[in-house]
Amino acid sequence: MKAVRIVVSGKVQGVFFRKFTKNQADKLGVKGFVQNMHGDTVYIEAEANEEILEQFINCCKQGSPSSTVEKITVNEITFIGFKQFIIRHGD
Repeated sequence: MKAVRIVVSGKVQGVFFRKFTKNQADKLGVKGFVQNMHGDTVYIEAEANEEILEQFINCCKQGSPSSTVEKITVNEITFIGFKQFIIRHGD
């Protein structure tokens, strides 16, 4: 299992990006969370096997139908062992 931090910038707030991300995570079996950050940025921590994470990252690059992903940064982080994938509210 592997864990990554994903930061997505662009038109990704107010366009159902977090809901889209959760739906993709649930479909693929990814665990972790997604939340809005200051500005036009969304922060994600995701855990799964490497192949599943690659699929999930590709979904994040694509974004929701109404979003426009301008930049995505992915860094490996320490595995925590999340039990589910949730949408965190607030900044």
